[in-house]
Amino acid sequence: MEDQLRDIKPLLEIPDTSYMLFLGGAVLLLIAALVALILLVRKILNERKMTPQQRYFYALKNINWEDPKKAAYAVTFLGRRLCEDDRSREIFSQLLPMLEPYKYKKEVPDVTLETLRQYNLLVHVIDESL
Repeated sequence: MEDQLRDIKPLLEIPDTSYMLFLGGAVLLLIAALVALILLVRKILNERKMTPQQRYFYALKNINWEDPKKAAYAVTFLGRRLCEDDRSREIFSQLLPMLEPYKYKKEVPDVTLETLRQYNLLVHVIDESL
């Protein structure tokens, strides 16, 4: 019986690479997720950057009418930069004569309701065009 057992060879170690393959796959997956996260954050940050037109519109929209003289000059300055289409240019040209009483004088009256309506219309039209 011992003669028969001599023919049997000892067990061979089979290299098991599944653990290394698992770790390699996990590392690659982690790197891919990190790259995707970085690209997503970069895209979000780039979208948040404001263009000059958006900055001008933000300033136009948030004009403080408590000082009518400064407000009239600011609306004139920003309106010239933002009016690109015919409709906004027409509304702006109607608003300019309404702003004249608030410019070039030391003492200016309070802003009229009609001027504020025209200003709000201009802001609305420019907002639609942007």
